[in-house]
Amino acid sequence: MITLQPKFVESLPKEFEEGILYISMRYKAVGHKCPCGCGNLVFTPLSPVDWQLYYDGKVTIEPSIGNWDFECKSHYWIIKNEVHFARKWGEWKIERGRK
Repeated sequence: MITLQPKFVESLPKEFEEGILYISMRYKAVGHKCPCGCGNLVFTPLSPVDWQLYYDGKVTIEPSIGNWDFECKSHYWIIKNEVHFARKWGEWKIERGRK
């Protein structure tokens, strides 16, 4: 199981470390390296219409994160610091999900 350790920061850093989930409440943003290992940086805006973050000592982000613009096309949930991968989506499903 892949885990991401939350690190609350004022603003997101220029360089991300593997396995760290950077959280900026000031800028309402979360950033991390893609957990598939591709090295891409993932930025997630927090708002009632985008993603929401729940913290009880561990972090859960809802809804799932779909990196469909990346070559890896990773899709996963972060639940209590753990990454739970979803099945790969085909192009037709990605387009439907974006709508």
